[in-house]
Amino acid sequence: MTASQDTVDEIRALSRTLVREWGFMGEQLAGTDLSPSSVHALIEIEPGGVTARDLGGLLHLEKSSVSRMLGKLVASGDVREEVGEQDGRLKLLALTDAGRQRVAAIHAFARAQVHGALGQLKTGEQDTVLQGLRLYTQALRSPVAHAASDVQIVRGYRTGLIARVTEMHARYYARESGLGQHFESVVASGLAEFCHRVDRPANGLWAALQGDQIVGSVAVDGEDLGSNVAHLRWFIVGDGVRGGGVGRRLLSTALAFADERGFDETHLWTFSGLSAARHLYESMGFVLAEAWQGDQWGKQVMEQRFVRLRPRP
Repeated sequence: MTASQDTVDEIRALSRTLVREWGFMGEQLAGTDLSPSSVHALIEIEPGGVTARDLGGLLHLEKSSVSRMLGKLVASGDVREEVGEQDGRLKLLALTDAGRQRVAAIHAFARAQVHGALGQLKTGEQDTVLQGLRLYTQALRSPVAHAASDVQIVRGYRTGLIARVTEMHARYYARESGLGQHFESVVASGLAEFCHRVDRPANGLWAALQGDQIVGSVAVDGEDLGSNVAHLRWFIVGDGVRGGGVGRRLLSTALAFADERGFDETHLWTFSGLSAARHLYESMGFVLAEAWQGDQWGKQVMEQRFVRLRPRP
């Protein structure tokens, strides 16, 4: 739908007002002595598991800008770098005690600001503001997020699924981890075997569909580990929609299934160095349980096992 020029100009004017009222035109933000980008960085670092590269993608900043900003946050005592437990090349960002206190103050300031503005509106008007911001934010998202917006999550086997999911795994892990034919063969044979029993009550398989194209997958194998433990398998998202929330939707669907079936734990196996994936896993309750050097995939890699306990009511 094409907007009128008057609508466009008014939205631009209102956006400029928002930026000014929120304090983005100054050198400080949210009651701190920090720049707006530094405030946003601290908020993104707070959950943990974030690298400098991740931060650049989240904040849409170049590598050099992120490096300078992090240098200042480290010097101020708000942020520290931690070496990855299993991969010494991986530098994870974490808040110090002072940084956590700073972020708590930022949250308090911002919440008070929002409460103050919403307090001048009626309940229906508050809902209108929320819905409008949601819609406008979605419209501003990156092309990847737009591409992911029409993706549907469907359950069960579909024609071509074994080949397509194997291909996505093979291409991604060849690029990211240098794995080759042996890895591809193991993925294909394991997925083919699972599809023979996918309709059993303890098992589930989901595909992310964009039109009739499979762009992601995940499975819960409730039979191979025993001891009332679910096995999360074949989780992958295609390049064209990665970063648009499809992975989180797939994982949420699979974990809801595992919880509904009453599994006490859900386990998954992966490799070190995949920081974005690890951040997603940990944000959904998984904890690294063990790591070891293994070669079952045709190359020496640092394998990792993550465990998630079923939430208790």
